[in-house]
Amino acid sequence: MTAAPDLRVELALADAGAGLVIGCDEVGRGAIAGPVAVGVVAVDPRDGGMPDGLRDSKLLTERRREAMVDAVAAWGVARAVGLADADEVDRLGIVAALGLAGRRALAEIALLVADRSPVVLLDGAHDWLAPALRADPLPSLPRLGVAVRVKADRDCAAVAAASVLAKVHRDRLMIAADERTPGYGWAGNKGYGSAGHFEAIRALGATAQHRRTWLKSVSGDVDPALGVAL
Repeated sequence: MTAAPDLRVELALADAGAGLVIGCDEVGRGAIAGPVAVGVVAVDPRDGGMPDGLRDSKLLTERRREAMVDAVAAWGVARAVGLADADEVDRLGIVAALGLAGRRALAEIALLVADRSPVVLLDGAHDWLAPALRADPLPSLPRLGVAVRVKADRDCAAVAAASVLAKVHRDRLMIAADERTPGYGWAGNKGYGSAGHFEAIRALGATAQHRRTWLKSVSGDVDPALGVAL
């Protein structure tokens, strides 16, 4: 079994002056339909209290994620999920859309954490968040620092918590979207490019939930009116 995440990185950030560590992770980056979601969970690593069984959302079943999300929310000092929709992904590109969603999530908690000298701990090798914060600073967090770490969603408890929060939130949105617009299998595929999903697009056409530029990229044979891979 994969080792549980811990708070060693968060505690090192606290030793360096962070009053809170804001774990940050994205979900839906590779989907062809639905929004990209960025979760943030602010924790004080000196308080401990990490939920039992916490893992990166990709390492948990859907049932375990649903069972975990309330404990994640109760652990954090503040938490939120920001979204960028399919149209924004098409217009801005995925990296800028991630930054927009991340800024929206941080804006929801900014006033709750502003007096605690927070630092964001971001999963991955590339900092897609800081450019969005420089372009449109948060008034209460004008100099918010961002630390980047590869595999932080696996190794760092605050980031694993953010991944669970974002995954559950986005999955629920896709299940609700499937009820409103049936036929694409979103309750199961969550907007990712399964064979059945592509077959549904061929049969039914694309919807407002689909990322048209992404559909064009999967095939050279494209209906220019719909942006649908044929």
